[in-house]
Amino acid sequence: MIRLVFLGRLADLAGAGALELTLAGPSPLEDILLALPAPLAGPLADPRIKLALNGTLVARDGLVVDAGDELAFLPPVSGG
Repeated sequence: MIRLVFLGRLADLAGAGALELTLAGPSPLEDILLALPAPLAGPLADPRIKLALNGTLVARDGLVVDAGDELAFLPPVSGG
């Protein structure tokens, strides 16, 4: 099982600040997104969304998440 954490407006889209997802073994980001409802997966696929795996910012390319991991989705920050 992996824990998905959604920050900011992404928590509103997910309907919760976090979800748990059970996948069969280590899974690439693409498989995780495919396991989510399309209205949530679409925005999460945006390359402007930053990712943190177990508290460390990581690149999307080649990302693999395993059981026990926490993957956080961080929306773009705006302000001025």
